[in-house]
Amino acid sequence: MADQLTPETPDEADEKPIQQRKNGLYPGVSDELAENMKSGWADTELRGLEPIAQAGHTADRRAALSKRFPGERLVIPAGNLKTRSNDTEYSFRASTEYAYLTGDQTEDGVLVLEPEGDGHEATLYLLPRSNRENGEFWLSGTGELWVGRRHSLAEAEQLLGLPAKDVRELAAALAEATGPVRAVRGHDAAIEAALTDKVTAERDEELRVYLSEARLVKDAFEIAELQKACDSTARGFEDVVKVLDKAEATSERYIEGTFFLRARVEGNDIGYGSICAAGPHATTLHWVRNNGEVRSGDLLLLDAGVETNELYTADITRTLPINGTFSPLQRKIYDAVYEAQEAGIAAVKPGAPYRDFHDAAQRVLAEKLVEWGLLGDLDVDKVLELGLQRRWTLHGTGHMLGMDVHDCAAARTETYVGGDLEPGMCLTVEPGLYFQADDLTVPEEYRGIGVRIEDDILVTEDGNENLSAALPRRADEVEAWMAQVKQA
Repeated sequence: MADQLTPETPDEADEKPIQQRKNGLYPGVSDELAENMKSGWADTELRGLEPIAQAGHTADRRAALSKRFPGERLVIPAGNLKTRSNDTEYSFRASTEYAYLTGDQTEDGVLVLEPEGDGHEATLYLLPRSNRENGEFWLSGTGELWVGRRHSLAEAEQLLGLPAKDVRELAAALAEATGPVRAVRGHDAAIEAALTDKVTAERDEELRVYLSEARLVKDAFEIAELQKACDSTARGFEDVVKVLDKAEATSERYIEGTFFLRARVEGNDIGYGSICAAGPHATTLHWVRNNGEVRSGDLLLLDAGVETNELYTADITRTLPINGTFSPLQRKIYDAVYEAQEAGIAAVKPGAPYRDFHDAAQRVLAEKLVEWGLLGDLDVDKVLELGLQRRWTLHGTGHMLGMDVHDCAAARTETYVGGDLEPGMCLTVEPGLYFQADDLTVPEEYRGIGVRIEDDILVTEDGNENLSAALPRRADEVEAWMAQVKQA
């Protein structure tokens, strides 16, 4: 990585030369070099840009937000870069609320809805192009010669369909503003500091809850993005199957890296840390260390999702026999989970209580556990009443899906798990059975086996659609698919 200089605030940069970083190799900038760097650059302004594909949808979302909070100033930040170590940062990912309402993904951006008449005037505050007069563009660590060109404010207006202003002026303006304000917290400390005496935790939480619930039902653009994410994820799973022999020679990290390549080539990133759990690691629900052995004869539980360039993620799990064939016991456990998932998916339909798919899947798993003699002489109803199946099923059977892998998490209980399903909702159905390696209550041959099957299910007008159906689920189909992929 090249040796960059220390960035300064915009006001400081306007008042004096950009300060060099400590231990930089150049002692300073000569007047001649500073003057030379100001000129001789081509005009790169982009003109006649078409709006982004979701511009109409983001406008509708802002209109609904405006209607919900009349007469109040609304502030939704994208967030800032976060330091990974010293002067290196993590890859930036805009806050879900900001990206949902704007379609923009740049750091430091802030959407502000100012009350106007019966509605609001929406303005996007962004960093403008780097200043060439004071040398910011080549001397600052966040200048364009260091991190790349960003859109001008005029370009952003064309692309995003709303006015854009310099974000460096926003904090001072907000500090002087009057009237009721709501803000999405946790993303931009400077904006929160400017609003500290104007907001309340209660009002801000109401805004956060609203924006979470607004995403419960997906529009056509979002559904298309989720399908795209599922299709890319299916290709990523095929990539993994092709290299299982290389994973056996190395570790679970080969699987992780293989899937990540697909995510970066076809999308923005992975939607969450990939779970590449081989052997007994499959019994750990969120195994993301991915540093274990991959052994023939064991199962691989792969839970992964591609996040599209518009930040919608898939969330799919398949449990695969590493050598391509389930053992009789592995198949018995797998078939039980498959049967439970089938029952759960069948329960996903408009008007059904959200909890129905979970209850349906849990009943099947409880029946299997009783049938296998793991719960003594208790009947299924008593097992479910006491929740005893949870020793081996552990988690809920699914969750909402969208821009966040656990989407709509701030929604009220009565509108989420206590509500009814509606067309346009997208959720996962993911039952599992997990027999820990040290669980002395099950036969020894069960220990260390973990199975989960997860698909992304869209609620339709007359039932549901499996967006991840491209990946086989039945045990015999999984084996046939793996054999075919390995031969390709």
